[in-house]
Amino acid sequence: MATIAQARPRPLVSKFYVTMAALFAAIAFGGFFGTYWLQLARGTFTGSPMMHLHGLLFSLWTLFFLSQALLVANRQLKTHRAWGLFGIALATAMVFTGLAVAIQGLQFRLDAGHGDAARAFTIVPVSAVLMFAGFVTAAILNLRRPEWHKRFMLLATTSLLQAAVARMFFLAATGGGPGARPGLGPPQPIGNTTVAGLIVELLVVPAMVHDWRAYGRVHPAYWWGFALSLLLLTARPVVGYTDAWYRFTDFLIAFGG
Repeated sequence: MATIAQARPRPLVSKFYVTMAALFAAIAFGGFFGTYWLQLARGTFTGSPMMHLHGLLFSLWTLFFLSQALLVANRQLKTHRAWGLFGIALATAMVFTGLAVAIQGLQFRLDAGHGDAARAFTIVPVSAVLMFAGFVTAAILNLRRPEWHKRFMLLATTSLLQAAVARMFFLAATGGGPGARPGLGPPQPIGNTTVAGLIVELLVVPAMVHDWRAYGRVHPAYWWGFALSLLLLTARPVVGYTDAWYRFTDFLIAFGG
């Protein structure tokens, strides 16, 4: 008697992406609650208008990612695609404001006398912004390949979360206080940021496990993203303390005017 093999039914993967997007938004807002949102409400936050714009755009991205996941989950694909142009514009603005804030932070630390320690630490925010830009670009290039596109978008959003996780460590270590935030003190050694980076890296693991359970394999986009993110974490302390990087940060200062 012949046996007819039945293909494994495709799961509704969009529900998983909604869950991950909601988790990312919770981490982003939770991480910045004590060092930004609460201080903003109390009037104790000190920072430039660019920092406020930066915070608004990066927070808006997590909500945008969640809304896009919800649209797919509710089969509103035309609306999802229509909002794509807004996402490209938002991501572009985020890259420029992210770099601007990184340069401002570098200038502030140099003025405070932190010298090469300030130059070295700048590799953390700059590389995070460039990693985000790279993943978003990959997602745009794969608009007609949804299995790649959605995974690159998830990787892009994950790459933004290190700053939020790092602020949780900052609050746990210092207890916070009116106006307290990491950028106001001496820059950390680059190695001290690795734990927060690894925690963010681990956020990709549930997505990889989901792929394995749903399809019997992990999609190559996750392998590439996981490997590149891990390479970035290991390269930061190697590159950040070199004369070449110090000269690059001087270029950033001159470019930022």
